[in-house]
Amino acid sequence: MSHRLPLCRVDRETHKAWLCQRLICEYNLCIKKMGEIEDSENRRMVFVTVGTTLFDALVRAVDTKEFKQELFRKGYTHLLIQMGRGFYTPTKSEAEDGSVAVDYFTFSSSIADHLRSASLVISHAGSGSIFETLRLGKPLIVVVNEDLMDNHQSELAEELAERKHLYCARPRTLHRTIADMDLASLLPYPAGDATPVAKLINRFLGFPDD
Repeated sequence: MSHRLPLCRVDRETHKAWLCQRLICEYNLCIKKMGEIEDSENRRMVFVTVGTTLFDALVRAVDTKEFKQELFRKGYTHLLIQMGRGFYTPTKSEAEDGSVAVDYFTFSSSIADHLRSASLVISHAGSGSIFETLRLGKPLIVVVNEDLMDNHQSELAEELAERKHLYCARPRTLHRTIADMDLASLLPYPAGDATPVAKLINRFLGFPDD
């Protein structure tokens, strides 16, 4: 039969010090995680996407001091820009008093994660980006590229805007749209509702909407 020998005083003190240090480390880790959760909850990101297109007019519009200050006044903290094939490079910046933190990238294999983490999405008028954002239930401003000829995508955005599912703007009016928008007035887009697309096809073929 084996007997456990009592710990000597030195061993007890060492064990006590080790235990105290462990508790301090666990406490600090807990505080760090709480801070990360709080930062995540306080983070309100605006995600701008141009898809695979070249839409420098939109990138320039969101890179102005006035636009970023308006986002800050609306309570947003971060601006992430997907600039696509554009030549204009926005300015990266840290969050400052009266403005938002700004970052950008060109392309991503999937923008779904950025859409999910966004508090507001500003998108080109591509139908894929529009419906993916609406499916996720994110507030959306669609900005029409006026440089495109026969821009039928703008008709889809305008139809959805009439139905109060999103806001529709041009690069030159985007700042005012941000200032005047009331996101609570937007209506959820019903899953599987093909009416806006059908109306767009009818218009393209020259058929009446009704």
